[in-house]
Amino acid sequence: MEIKDLEPQKVFQFFDEILKIPRPSKKEEKIVQYLIDFAKKRGLEYQVDEVGNVVIRKPATAGMEDRKPVVLQAHVDMVTEKDTSVEHDFEKDPIQAYVDGEWIRSRGTTLGADDGIGVATILAILDSDDIVHPPLEGLFTVDEETGLTGAFALKEGFFNGKILINLDSEDWGEIFIGSAGGMDTVAEFDYEPQDPPAGIAYKIIIDDLHGGHSGDEIDKGYANAIKLLDRFLIKLLYEMPYYLAHFHGGKLRNAIPRDAYAIIIIEPKYENILQEMHLKYLTIFKDEYGKVEPNMRFEIERTVRPERIINDEVAIKLLWALYGCPHGVYAWSKDIEGLVETSTNLATVRTEENKIVVGTSQRSSKESAKDDIATMVKSVFILAGAEVSHSDGYPGWTPNLNSEILNITVDAFKRLFGKEPVVRAIHAGLECGLFLDKYPYLDMISIGPTIKGAHTPEERLHIPSTQEFWQLLLDVLKNIPRDE
Repeated sequence: MEIKDLEPQKVFQFFDEILKIPRPSKKEEKIVQYLIDFAKKRGLEYQVDEVGNVVIRKPATAGMEDRKPVVLQAHVDMVTEKDTSVEHDFEKDPIQAYVDGEWIRSRGTTLGADDGIGVATILAILDSDDIVHPPLEGLFTVDEETGLTGAFALKEGFFNGKILINLDSEDWGEIFIGSAGGMDTVAEFDYEPQDPPAGIAYKIIIDDLHGGHSGDEIDKGYANAIKLLDRFLIKLLYEMPYYLAHFHGGKLRNAIPRDAYAIIIIEPKYENILQEMHLKYLTIFKDEYGKVEPNMRFEIERTVRPERIINDEVAIKLLWALYGCPHGVYAWSKDIEGLVETSTNLATVRTEENKIVVGTSQRSSKESAKDDIATMVKSVFILAGAEVSHSDGYPGWTPNLNSEILNITVDAFKRLFGKEPVVRAIHAGLECGLFLDKYPYLDMISIGPTIKGAHTPEERLHIPSTQEFWQLLLDVLKNIPRDE
């Protein structure tokens, strides 16, 4: 079956169109233009701000004019991850998506259901002539995935709604009422490139790990490719000398790194030791992570000798700093059982012409704990002689258990599906905390269909949960209370 033929048909027709539009973070011009054209074609009022956020307004249906205005919100950008074997240009090529039983998947790339399905759902409602709803605004933000740029740039008065429903959650049956705040910590090592010594160059590769969302999946125990590669390189130092020419790992600040590689130069007499160590740690890594990383690839191969290497002093400091850098869950919530309170993600390493840049990100539902874990990460790299900087970060979203829209949604869920939804906070960062900074009166929830493997090429959208999500949203919209 084709995606566009799935039910609810309008939702999947728009989702199918969105899959064909390139929309990497910070390069959303094509999807923004698509939204503008959508509004113009239907005679709907719209507005675009200086960073590219779009709001499209639709009057209430007959008899709903006196209800509280509602904002339906989703972000238009997508994470651009792909398998190393796949040729795909995210700035030009459409996503190759297909139906696989109850799921929509893509061929070797991220699908972009995060948050393309939210965008498609809003468009389906704005396009409708038979859905009962209050005054509506569709709010489409840019660059959520790499910096929350759109949410940061929102100005007061860009939208008028009193209730905001964020459509960027990934666990059907759960209603989110809070999220973690976050910030980035970046370390830079300056180095003097040196001529390589005589010897043989080897490339050490770890890839095909699960990866995943650095907030929502940080507690799953998935391996970090940078940490594994660095562990091997540190242990190798105990057995033989080598020269480090390159270290590269991870792609995105908000994804657990699923691949990494290093290039080293060794003397020929040490080849046997390198091969023995490789086999030893291949066994160790599979023993430790085999159940959660069944597709792990850990290989060594000869490669072309690099033209330059990293000087020894910096190389050693880098490797030990990466070893000491914390990664994963740091603290669990004392208030909400099963919720990660504080975590940190060792996300990226880049070797450039004369510097090495290490990217990390920290999250917490407590601002003080977020600052503490970021300072902990900073301390490791400061001691190693790196220059360290923090981003401004973004605030968390404090749960409101007395929320009116929460109660409406819970009642609708029970009535439609005969069971209680789960009401909880999420460790991932949502834009809602930033909306509250400028619109403190907003009453908010976040809902969405089930998406698995977000931020990885394993990303997939569950079709039946999308259908139920649609039912719930329409029921909620027709039960919005009067605006008093």
